[in-house]
Amino acid sequence: MTTASDPSYPAHWEADVVLRDGGTARIRPITTEDAGRLVSFYEQVSDESKYYRFFAPYPRLSDRDVHRFTHHDYVDRVGLAATIGGEFIGTVRFDRIGPDGRPASAPADEAEVAFLVQDAHQGRGVASALLEHIGAVARERGIRRFAAEVLPANTKMIKVFTDVGYQQKRSFEDGSVHLTLDLEPTAESLAVQRAREQRAEARSVQRLLAPGSVAVVGVSRSGSGVGSATLRNLRDGGFHGHLYAVNEARAPGMEGDLLDGVRAYRTVADINAPVDLAVIAVPAERVPDAVAACGEHGVQGLVVLSAGYGESGPAGLARQRELVRQVRSYGMRLIGPNAFGVINTAPAVELNASLAPAPATARGRIGLFTQSGAIGIALLSGLLRRGEGLSSFVSAGNRADVSGNDILQYWYDDEATDVALLYLETLGNPRKFTRLARRTAAVKPVVVARGGRHTPAGHLVPGTRLPDTTVSDLLRQAGVIRVDTVTELVDVGLLLAGQPLPAGPRVAILGNSESLGVLTYDACLTEGLRPLPPQDLTTAATPADFRAALSAALASDDCDTVVVNAIPWVSERTLADDLAEALRQAAAEVPGKPVAVVHVELSELVEALSAVRAAPPAPPGPATPDPTAVPATAPAPAQGGSAPGGAPREAARRIPAYPAAERAVKAVAEAVRYAEWRRANSEAGQVPEYEDIDESGAAARLAALLDGVPEGTALTLDEADARDLLGRYGIPVRPVLPAPSPDAAVRAARVLGYPVALKTTAPHLRHRADLGGVRLDLTTEAELRRSYEELTEALGKPGELLPVVQAMAPRGVDTVVRAVVDPAAGTVLSFGLAGVASELLGDTAHGLVPATDRDVAALIRSIRTAPLLFGWRGSDPVDTPALEELLLRLSRLVDDHPEVTAVALEPVVVATEGLSVLSATVRVAHPPARTDLGPRTLPSY
Repeated sequence: MTTASDPSYPAHWEADVVLRDGGTARIRPITTEDAGRLVSFYEQVSDESKYYRFFAPYPRLSDRDVHRFTHHDYVDRVGLAATIGGEFIGTVRFDRIGPDGRPASAPADEAEVAFLVQDAHQGRGVASALLEHIGAVARERGIRRFAAEVLPANTKMIKVFTDVGYQQKRSFEDGSVHLTLDLEPTAESLAVQRAREQRAEARSVQRLLAPGSVAVVGVSRSGSGVGSATLRNLRDGGFHGHLYAVNEARAPGMEGDLLDGVRAYRTVADINAPVDLAVIAVPAERVPDAVAACGEHGVQGLVVLSAGYGESGPAGLARQRELVRQVRSYGMRLIGPNAFGVINTAPAVELNASLAPAPATARGRIGLFTQSGAIGIALLSGLLRRGEGLSSFVSAGNRADVSGNDILQYWYDDEATDVALLYLETLGNPRKFTRLARRTAAVKPVVVARGGRHTPAGHLVPGTRLPDTTVSDLLRQAGVIRVDTVTELVDVGLLLAGQPLPAGPRVAILGNSESLGVLTYDACLTEGLRPLPPQDLTTAATPADFRAALSAALASDDCDTVVVNAIPWVSERTLADDLAEALRQAAAEVPGKPVAVVHVELSELVEALSAVRAAPPAPPGPATPDPTAVPATAPAPAQGGSAPGGAPREAARRIPAYPAAERAVKAVAEAVRYAEWRRANSEAGQVPEYEDIDESGAAARLAALLDGVPEGTALTLDEADARDLLGRYGIPVRPVLPAPSPDAAVRAARVLGYPVALKTTAPHLRHRADLGGVRLDLTTEAELRRSYEELTEALGKPGELLPVVQAMAPRGVDTVVRAVVDPAAGTVLSFGLAGVASELLGDTAHGLVPATDRDVAALIRSIRTAPLLFGWRGSDPVDTPALEELLLRLSRLVDDHPEVTAVALEPVVVATEGLSVLSATVRVAHPPARTDLGPRTLPSY
């Protein structure tokens, strides 16, 4: 008998998942304690669904059935359930079978699988999610194929199997459809899984941002406090849905009376209508009761403004974990706790469920996500002050559930958002973030300002072992525009939202100040741009002169971007309006190139230029919902279709203005680099398949090596085990033989063959040829013995030096190749030249895993010392294709096996033909229970 508290219970199979409609469910193993739940679940399934499951009328489960379906060994017989509110909504099980179709045990690698989903939850993607998870469990238990029998009329279940993307066989036997699924993941199955993930997570965010009705829990009768402020912002912002206030202090019998002009109730349960979104603003100790009331009422999502959670220490963090568990148990999603709120400016919604005073930021094309409420306020103010609006805004506070990853999923195909701005203190799941950012950046800019780069002691944000420049390079490889400050975040966002992407780095500079033109020219050179000589229009230039000069510059084939400089006139107001109009007309006449303005003390020009951005306001929603109206779901903004490209819609073009040349040029430079990335990645690179890779053998070897190793403990493999593991991925390491004495060294040389190298392997001398611990090209026994004597006399006894003998490799360029799992950046692939270049000067390039052929080619060419690989000063070029293949194979190893936490190949000698790995260090550990490689799952707490 197995219960959830049993040591044999596979707790790592538990997972929260987002379903197709945006709701959540929990998937977990079925235990002997689930008999009552199973019977209750089965009673709610229709007779038709029961018939499809058992191929015959089956009105109720017998005691024997209940016992069979709740007793599993979690090896040959496994059952999983999808639950909401603790009750089953779907089940799946597999039974291992042999070639004859009868029950079997390992090593049999086939299992029969069957599903049953409650009719009320069919169409929500429950079966698809269960299939992903039961497939992962089966692979873990050594099962390679699923067999299923399905009635031809059960088209929904047939579609579940056929749409999953696995290789499959299908036949018709004895009146049923027989399906065989190969459980080895394929490119198609991974694409299907990630497409489902994107649709589900985007839909879950849409339900939070486009509710038909909102209840604010924690509204005071006095009108003070966070809850009351949020209610007023919702009301005054013109929310188009139905609005309710919840005040637990209201006397019985007063339900439905107005509070601050909004219909008020004692509890959510008293609202006699659906509630899509609840904003909770009560003290932390009262939040669980509020969440329970919302869950029982069928609320779809929560925004928790209440503080006192993870930000307050260990007790608060425990309270936060329990909050997430409670929220997900009801199938809801959560923004917060300690959130600032959400805003959606879509005309059909007009939602301001935040602490930002109404009227909120104007409607625009920028989506904004922040973890910090204070940073959110600063960004909202900065955008509004410069005339820019938002499509949506989410300030997630402690980010306990909904994260920047979820918002990226939503923005990816949100036609109202052209530019994504994010302020992040941590990347959360870095592998998933870079994957989503790369995909989103292919269709619209993603700009990130990252806090927590130098995390103080005791701060909740996890630190990184990588230099900040390395993290920045990794983000840029994924297409992310990385900026250092929130000011730069606004600056870059303004340019990208209002202007097309530049076609290249050439910048024309014109204006009425020669000095400002020179400053702009210098700033362009600093940012790596190619500025043209500044065109001085003189201080006597009129708006007409500016228009003519700008039109000519935009029409010229010699530039890709124009920066306009302007200093004040005596009559500032009138000329500012005229100049703004002149610049707009010139940009409209010759569209296609970005324009930025640098102004000195011309605030009126900023206002005039931003005025074009303001669209006629949409008809306002009702300030106060009709107290007698029956709440109904408001229409959600349309989604779908292809994601918009990088160039903004012409009708929405505006010219951004900057108070300093350096800020304008920085924004232009980021746009240039992003446009170059878009062009370079217009065709995706490939991850090659190598037929000699033994993935299953490596997995078995890792399992054996980690058997008995405690969780959380890393194991450094010895030389033989490291060579064996790397060899399974086609990475041969030149063998070394120990040489504890001169005679042993001679014997080793005879085995390996002359010429040989004699090296010390003591930690303080490893890879330190400069200390004399290496002797090369020893061709005779006499040379070897003499070198051994010199080595021990100079550096110490053999027991201290740990000398080894290795066959000489062909001469070439010494390089270093590494892969490491970083807590904040994910798995990182690194490359550099051995010695001073990488160790002292930091000339090392870093890339994301999994790496493509395009990625590794760019990686080895990105270091400053790369010319040494390509025939510098007449030397012979080395075999860079072999080096690229090595990087790809190492990327595959760490990508396929999350148990591998670090690999260092040093040195790797790259010759004119081939390469030699002379030394390898490999560290392994038990992997996290869930990774981005597995089935869809939400982060666990």
